[in-house]
Amino acid sequence: MKPANNHGIKRIFRATGFSMKGLKAAWVHEAAFRQELILCVVMLPVALLVDVGTIERLMLVFTLFIVLIVELLNSAIEAVVDRVGSEIHPLSGQAKDIASAAVFMSLALCGITWLIILAPLFI
Repeated sequence: MKPANNHGIKRIFRATGFSMKGLKAAWVHEAAFRQELILCVVMLPVALLVDVGTIERLMLVFTLFIVLIVELLNSAIEAVVDRVGSEIHPLSGQAKDIASAAVFMSLALCGITWLIILAPLFI
């Protein structure tokens, strides 16, 4: 049932609470999310301190967030597939594999972006 007063500032506070609950669930239940978040916490200061232009810095930071966003979506897809049923079905496996591929692609994007931007600093 939908809450009666789901508008205005109350809706924003409720939505923020749901988002925090989702982040906590991902941290508690998803090892990959924990690993990627820790990696982002380590890499974010590097992105902010390295001697590159504003656009390059934004690209370094944005790719870190993209990895986390895609991992959250992957975890949500996995949870929904697991909720629907425990029997093995080709479409369930396909959904999970495609979501996993999205995470892989986001990690590849992040790695390539970081390599292209930072490699000239070390050569």
